[in-house]
Amino acid sequence: MLHGFSVPLTPQGNSALASPPPWHYSSDCLAIEYWADPAAIAALLPPGVTPDEKSRGRAFFWFLDWQFTGSNDEVTDPARYQYREAFVLVEAVFERTPINYCPYIFVDNDAAIARGWAQGFPKKYGSIYQTRTFCAPSAAAAPLAKGSRFGASVAAHGERLATARLQLEEKVADPAKVFNRPTVMRRYFPQLAAARQTTPPVDELTMSLTDNLAIVEVWAGTAELTIPEVRGEDMHSLAPLRIGRGFRLGMSYSVTDLRILKNYAA
Repeated sequence: MLHGFSVPLTPQGNSALASPPPWHYSSDCLAIEYWADPAAIAALLPPGVTPDEKSRGRAFFWFLDWQFTGSNDEVTDPARYQYREAFVLVEAVFERTPINYCPYIFVDNDAAIARGWAQGFPKKYGSIYQTRTFCAPSAAAAPLAKGSRFGASVAAHGERLATARLQLEEKVADPAKVFNRPTVMRRYFPQLAAARQTTPPVDELTMSLTDNLAIVEVWAGTAELTIPEVRGEDMHSLAPLRIGRGFRLGMSYSVTDLRILKNYAA
């Protein structure tokens, strides 16, 4: 018998890109609040998801430096299970519920791509960097303190796709007033057989479920964000028209389940 939560399936099951849940995550994050063209957001939304008229094109660009573990002490294998990620969340509405929808996401680890595709995140391979915080005092330490500056970038295929900078000004007393929407994705797997290429076997609207979510040490400040036009990519359609605040925070959660909101294939 062959085993594995994802391919490749093997007799031992050790080669699978993604292990079975539970999946546990911890991260340092940078998030830039901004406003994009509402028409560009509307064009990216799947059926049943509508623009949030109250948001007027509000979005967040996230950069994350992750550490992961499953049930087999993966935290001690950082070469396989540490990774970095960058993605866009746009504000929208599904069945009168305010949501964040994820149209673009990049990651630098193949196991993270496999876990993301299983959930519905449209992950692509990229190169992501962000300023880290260290406890030993230094001009390079980037402490969590007023005046500290942070930067982040994402690139793919040799092209810079986005650049962000942030200067901390103050701690955020209530993060729930900023980060309070569930994240929704489209889980889509096509078929190559010629007669079925327009009828994917999996086409679902899904909602990310995060157990034991913790958002800590949230700082806010002034921010910069650029998303240039790059050949072979479409993300520049969500380039900022106006930039709001930037945030630096710690976040952790576990994943054991997924909610299917709509089955388009049916």
